Amino acid sequence: MVSSTQQFNRIRKRKQTTAGKRNKRDLRRNGTPVFPIHQDGYNAKAADAKKTV
Repeated sequence: MVSSTQQFNRIRKRKQTTAGKRNKRDLRRNGTPVFPIHQDGYNAKAADAKKTV
C-alpha cells in the first residue's frame, strides 16, 4: 500500500503536468493572429512604402 504523502505528491505532479500541457496548447492556439501582408489601399509606389531590394 502506498503512503498518503506519496500518493498526494504523485497526484499533484500529474495535475501540474496536465495543467502545463493545457496551458501550452491554449497559448499555441492563441498565438500570432493571421493578418494580411498588404492591406487594402496599399500602394507599393507610395513615398512611405517599404523599399524592395
